[in-house]
Amino acid sequence: MIYSQKKDEFSVKKGPMFANFVLADEINRAPAKVQSALLEAMQERQVTIGENTFALPKPFLVLATQNPVEQEGTYPLPEAQVDRFMLKVVLDYPKKEEEKLIIRQNVSKAEMPMANTILKPEEIIRAKEVVRKVYMDEKIENYIIDIVFATRNPKDYGLNQFEQLIDFGASPRASINLAKAAKAYAFIKRRGYVIPEDVRAICKDVMRHRIGLTYEAEAENITTEDIVTEILNKVEVP
Repeated sequence: MIYSQKKDEFSVKKGPMFANFVLADEINRAPAKVQSALLEAMQERQVTIGENTFALPKPFLVLATQNPVEQEGTYPLPEAQVDRFMLKVVLDYPKKEEEKLIIRQNVSKAEMPMANTILKPEEIIRAKEVVRKVYMDEKIENYIIDIVFATRNPKDYGLNQFEQLIDFGASPRASINLAKAAKAYAFIKRRGYVIPEDVRAICKDVMRHRIGLTYEAEAENITTEDIVTEILNKVEVP
């Protein structure tokens, strides 16, 4: 809200959230209030300013980076916010050839390449509708549910060793996003149906940030990826 002395009134000035793609660079440097402001935008696709609510443009996507090394001046992300991210992708150091290319691009005198429009928002929205129509058999749905429930009740799936290592399991958003991501993966592979390999291919990216570990797990250097890997090996594949 911006106050105008001339008009003696407040006016709404839309900020950077009103875009198709929002990049929150090093999101864990943002204070808790700033992080919580993203919750409504990410879940409801809208922003409330004062008494007014504004719909965000379509399509709307939030990308965020997190620096795992620096601790000073960073804030832990609340579970409620982390859960709203569909995927968490871990980026390792670049390979030698990749880093060589990075060096060349940064020391070259040539101008940075200009971005060209290759897609329109309407085409992305249409592609999303096509992804929703990708067929998913009930057996695949049960497979997804078993994977998620194994994080909540590991003992029921013969994973007794994780009983004291998991503080809380994946939420229903994990089931929803695992199904959506599996459909999208099948679509990328030019298939109109989902197979178990699609679920397994994207399972770690969907699940790694949705499982809470106990102090015992941290003491034993057990990661969420270790748990997801063991779950995929244990849960019966349809």
